[in-house]
This record gives sequence, C-alpha cells and structure tokens, in this order.
Amino acid sequence: MSATEKTRPSGLDELQQIFSGAAGYEGIVKLLGIRPAQLEAGRVVFEGNPDESVYNPIGSVHGGYAATLLDSALGCAVHSRLSAAQAYTTLELKIAYHRALSKDSGTVRAEGKVVSIGRRAAFAEGRLTDGQGRLCASATSTLLIFDR
Repeated sequence: MSATEKTRPSGLDELQQIFSGAAGYEGIVKLLGIRPAQLEAGRVVFEGNPDESVYNPIGSVHGGYAATLLDSALGCAVHSRLSAAQAYTTLELKIAYHRALSKDSGTVRAEGKVVSIGRRAAFAEGRLTDGQGRLCASATSTLLIFDR
C-alpha cells in the first residue's frame, strides 16, 4: 500500500465526508441545487427541487437536469464501492424519460445502485421519481474503473 493510499479514504469514506459537509464539495450538485439524501455501500440517493432555472424552451425541466441527477447517483453508487487506490469515469449513460418534470414535480429523488462491479468495469442502474413517487426517468450506466 502506498503512502497516498494510507492517507486517502476509501470511496465510501470519501463520500461520507462529502455528504456530511466535512469535505466542502462545490461541483455541479451545488450549481443545480442537488442534495445528497442517502448513502450506503453500492447505493446512493440524491434529491432536488427543479424550478424554472432548469427549464428548456418548451416549458419543462431540461432533460440534462434528470440526466445529471441520475449520472451523479449511479457514479457515486460505484464510487462508494471503490478502494482508496481506485477511481472511475462514466463510459456510457443511457436515460429513458417516462414523465416530464416541472417546478410542480416536488422533491425529485434519483436512486443509483451498483448492479455488478469488477476490476475494470462497473454497471449501475437508477430511477428518478417525483414528489408523488411516480417514475420520471430510468438509467443504466457502464463505468470504467482505473487506478488513481
């Protein structure tokens, strides 16, 4: 084990620090008002409240908002299963949109779960539901695992 691996936390520990606010993450989740809601090894949930700032020209929430929620949940679900020596990147993200989102959708929840994980690749799936629990989008993802 290298000195870096001894000081760097595992994926789950790193996410726990971020979710608790101890690590001060300022990325895309802050820009879009996305919040971490639940975390366990292999499963992550993010929440958000879409408003008109994420609308597209036709008057509904842009599909990229749902895609970002799902990509974050699926990627972090995989991240939560990695060692301190590993990192990941999304190779493929497939989204199916089932129901439009709007400012009236309430709190939306994106849940990501690891389906399988190996030395070089991981597979995850997720669901995005609205405030009434209705399915709005689903996703699958293939992620590349590599050494940091």
